[in-house]
Order: sequence, then structure tokens, then C-alpha cells
Amino acid sequence: MDGRGRALGNVLVERLWRKVKYEDIYLRDYSNGRELHEGLTTYFQFYNNEGPHSAHGRQPPLQVYAA
Repeated sequence: MDGRGRALGNVLVERLWRKVKYEDIYLRDYSNGRELHEGLTTYFQFYNNEGPHSAHGRQPPLQVYAA
């Protein structure tokens, strides 16, 4: 929470990290920090450039942002 009455302030970040954990981290079971960093870099490139999002009409965020 970032202030009084802001209990929902972190909802979007919490959702993002839940998605990252279940779609990448738990499935790959990285053995060290370097593998984790490389894996997350790859995942976020996919997430932003190719991954369809229901909130954007099944378009990737980069495509929506560029429009």
C-alpha cells in the first residue's frame, strides 16, 4: 500500500508478477540468478512484443502502445 485508503494500489503489479511466476519461473525452475535474469529477459520480450492480452483485444502491449 502506498498511502491511506490505497489498498488496491498494487493490484496491477501483483497480477503481473503472479502471471510471471506461474507462466515462467515455476515452469523453468531456474538454478541460479544468471539463468533467472536471462529467462525473465526472454519472457518480458515475449510478454511485451508477442503475448496477446485480453485487456487489449488480444493484441500485444507494444502494438497497442505504438498505435
